[in-house]
Amino acid sequence: MTTSSSPTLKVEFDLSDADLDFFRDRLDKARESLGAADESRILSGVSDMLDKARASNPPVFVKQRLDQLGPMLAMLEDKEWKLEGEDRKNVLDALAYFADPDDLIPDATPVLGYVDDAIMIDLVAASLTAELEAYADFVAHREDLKAGQAKDLAPLDEARDFMQQRMRRRRMRARASGRWPHATTIRHYF
Repeated sequence: MTTSSSPTLKVEFDLSDADLDFFRDRLDKARESLGAADESRILSGVSDMLDKARASNPPVFVKQRLDQLGPMLAMLEDKEWKLEGEDRKNVLDALAYFADPDDLIPDATPVLGYVDDAIMIDLVAASLTAELEAYADFVAHREDLKAGQAKDLAPLDEARDFMQQRMRRRRMRARASGRWPHATTIRHYF
């Protein structure tokens, strides 16, 4: 006897360089519309969007992408990570789109309302690869220290400084090479 599983639908699309330029332009417009908005306004806007998105019971592919915003918010709120200056501004600028209530597809649109947000989350996560990797390494290092995993681990402040310096070098290399995400690196499977 075989069990029947519900059929799935796989939707795949590639974003061309022109498509990516369109999304970059939308991100820039969101940054401009928020202007000199204070950090708390951006963070509360993103938190509000997340709450509304999760309450709307979006499709699984949207939920998975919404979860990617967690580390971005966490690195801003983590007192021990101490993200400051231009590094902090990079992450806040990336989150500006999600704090802007005027996004591409109105969020109240059933099923599709958060698709543009899901696409933008992937793009933003790709543009913050250096920051996300460094923060994940820092969190893992902190957990290892708390668990007493290895006595030869660097103190948390040293590890943070090293990881943030590495993050900046990687970001500079990515910018110098022109990698923001390109069409070849962004492919969505829903």
